[in-house]
Amino acid sequence: MKRLPVIVGFGGINSAGRLSFDHAYRRLVIDQLDLAKQSTTYASLAQLMGLADKNAETESTRGYIRDHTLIRRIENFELDEVIWQTPANLSGDNTNLTFTLSKRQLPDPIPADWQVETIDARQVRVTCTESLSTLLPVKKTSRVSSAGQMPTGFNPGKLYPSRNHPRGLEMTIFGASDALRSTGFTVEQLKQMVTPDQIGVYSGSAMGQLDADGYAGLLQNPFSGKRPTAKHTPLGLPQMPGDFVNAYVLGSVGETAGIIGACATFLYNVKRGMDEIRSGAKRIVVIGNAEAPVTPYVIEGYRVMGALAEDDALMALDNSQTVDHRRACRPFSSNVGFTVAESSTWLVLMDDELATQQGARVLGAVGDVYINADGYKKSISGPGIGNYITVAKAMASARAILGDSALRAGSYMQAHGTGTPQNRVTESHIFNELAKTFGLDNWLVGAVKCYLGHSMAPAGGDQLSAVLGAWQDGWVPGINTIDHIADDVHHSNLQLPMQHVEIDPNAMPAAFVNSKGFGGNNATGLFLSPQQTLKMLSTRWGKKALNAHAKANETVALQAQAYNENADNGSVAPLYAFGEGVLTGDDISLHAEHLNIPGFAQPVNLNLDNPYDDMT
Repeated sequence: MKRLPVIVGFGGINSAGRLSFDHAYRRLVIDQLDLAKQSTTYASLAQLMGLADKNAETESTRGYIRDHTLIRRIENFELDEVIWQTPANLSGDNTNLTFTLSKRQLPDPIPADWQVETIDARQVRVTCTESLSTLLPVKKTSRVSSAGQMPTGFNPGKLYPSRNHPRGLEMTIFGASDALRSTGFTVEQLKQMVTPDQIGVYSGSAMGQLDADGYAGLLQNPFSGKRPTAKHTPLGLPQMPGDFVNAYVLGSVGETAGIIGACATFLYNVKRGMDEIRSGAKRIVVIGNAEAPVTPYVIEGYRVMGALAEDDALMALDNSQTVDHRRACRPFSSNVGFTVAESSTWLVLMDDELATQQGARVLGAVGDVYINADGYKKSISGPGIGNYITVAKAMASARAILGDSALRAGSYMQAHGTGTPQNRVTESHIFNELAKTFGLDNWLVGAVKCYLGHSMAPAGGDQLSAVLGAWQDGWVPGINTIDHIADDVHHSNLQLPMQHVEIDPNAMPAAFVNSKGFGGNNATGLFLSPQQTLKMLSTRWGKKALNAHAKANETVALQAQAYNENADNGSVAPLYAFGEGVLTGDDISLHAEHLNIPGFAQPVNLNLDNPYDDMT
């Protein structure tokens, strides 16, 4: 009997706001919500953004919120003052070059062609007999000015003692805290439910931490007159978001791994968590990613690849002299490249037995995740055949679990949908041909990067947030940055809506999340609705157990809602236990058959079965 991974918590932060309790999702479809939900969504963002009108009661505040969320003109750095170094050779009028310099700035060792003369206690005069090679700082204007950024005014580093953490790790602390608190359980309660080694944390970032407090500082400081710090190397590591969760948020001593699959990284980690829960090795799993790539040099790196939507290309596309930042990402339409974004998305899973016993919130379940490479490739960054396999297997899994009719009439796809000319052709061909193969005539396909941008590792989590939200409010976000489908898009059997689409959550038991990453990293996830999940729990555990679950859930739901009502107003700091509860070997009670660890109610079992008993 395989255990079902039940989604009991979901949270984080992206350009639409806080992910838990569907706030970020509701920002995408806010014009379709009733007045009460609109008000709570605006109020959440107003408080998150530190606005004086905390309940966002005025239209001016709501307009400001709309203008300063989602994809928009870059605010994270000065677009017209990007610092570059230009190489230069300096020489004097008569071969020799003479200049004054502070003694403290003299290089060590002094170049052989330099003659140094003391002027006073602080300065020297230098004469060079040869030309001097140097770097001159210049300010350039970024040719890309659109990105998906956290809501204006929100700074996760100010919510806890961040101590110069890279931005991605600040987002990690906030996002993981949000997801864990959204469960309705405290960290202490979660740790009492299972043995210490039955908890897993699977997380990472595709690119590592690339701002000045991470790898950018490590690599750039020596060339800008600064020194690397002791934090640059460890905090820049790609697996560091997971390490931060273990060390400062959850205090876990269970299994941990940072699985990287470029832009499919979120689903790679979901698969690991799913496999561990299915096998029974883990009972609680925290999965998530954080990425903060909205920096001038990351953007320039993707731009020179020809991957990003540059300002000139966007204006040419619109025959305009003005950049339409909001519509920079245009999946499956005439487009010119993707749009970089920052995000932190986190998922908490329990096995179905534990979730039922504990009265956990049931937000859905992980049905399956498939990962396949492309085989031989001409271009390492180009797409290949692996995504045909992942989508086909995910669809086949949905058919096996739910039946053929449910796959045809009760499923939809959240596409990778990057907004590049290549993606619109290749991904649409995959979906269209497999829709034909499985008998789907008008398969609904969404693409939320049109609102949020492309956040690299957490991108699949951004897509999942829209899936979970649609099961609550009944709206699949339309691709509203486009006004037509490009001629080369394959869509005879697809529905690519430009407006929001209303669905009946009870009639939509399955949704797919598709991810395609540089290098041939393809992943497709099948997710099951909360209604379908509860139905499956009832089938396995019976109505009596589900009634007990519903009773226990009353308290859990109240605790979760109490967090939700105060999550944005500054009264609830992120979970951050720096230097607290640190254990040493002397704190562990060692026995031949078990280990007792302070802070955990249950011991680590050492009575292990022989996995090779048929061979020994």
